[in-house]
Amino acid sequence: MQSNTSGMITSIHNPTVQFVRSLLTDKDARAETGLFVVEGIRLSEEAVNHGITPHSAFFTSQLSNRGSKLITVLQENGVQTLELAPELMSKISDTVTSQGILLVVAQDTTPLLTVPDLVLILDQVRDPGNLGTILRTAAGLGVQLVFLTPGSVDPYMPKVVRSAMGAHFHLKILTADWPQVIHLCKEVSAVPLDLILADSNGGQSMWEADLAKPLALVVGSEAEGPGPEARHRADSIVHIPMPGKFESLNAGVAASILLVEIIRQRHS
Repeated sequence: MQSNTSGMITSIHNPTVQFVRSLLTDKDARAETGLFVVEGIRLSEEAVNHGITPHSAFFTSQLSNRGSKLITVLQENGVQTLELAPELMSKISDTVTSQGILLVVAQDTTPLLTVPDLVLILDQVRDPGNLGTILRTAAGLGVQLVFLTPGSVDPYMPKVVRSAMGAHFHLKILTADWPQVIHLCKEVSAVPLDLILADSNGGQSMWEADLAKPLALVVGSEAEGPGPEARHRADSIVHIPMPGKFESLNAGVAASILLVEIIRQRHS
């Protein structure tokens, strides 16, 4: 793809600008094209440093020196780069204050190359901020695969991408129904994974459960918890001990605590 920096785009009706807007606002557009948008210097650097070649890049004249260097690198590698008027970037940006750079990148479609022994299944998690937090924690703790069941928020929507802080480039994320989840966890895996359901109202304490074995941790939605099929498929249930009288933990916090306990058991 040839570099293109000739002519600053000023109209919101420009077809390329409209295409970017659709990726920011429309889940179907992201699904159909297999593309999504990352905004800001840090996330853009994370993508490039991870070896990702963007589909295209957009920038403004108000870009910082750090951002300008990144655009130069992209141009040298043949990435299409387009300059937008600063006020136009502000209009299409999903952030409150644009940093003057936006990349269109491909969703990960590479096959899973390793047999996972730590999988995270998110059952109808609908809050974008919670999902981003979970993905960020999962990437940091070495989760090898994250499943999102139907009814979950789109992992490539802008708020999730921002909250995940680059986790998308370090995690395998798949949207799959329960038969597909079970097929990979129970039938494809060399060692069938135990499906362990997180539930605030039952099962073993996470301190007593064996979390060092190969497993898939199932975390349910913020409002309703795990759905009926998640409960039906689970091999066992664990809960987080809560000595206080206030039991509310959102999905992001609960998943983080449980993942840390899994890693602690595996390294103790």
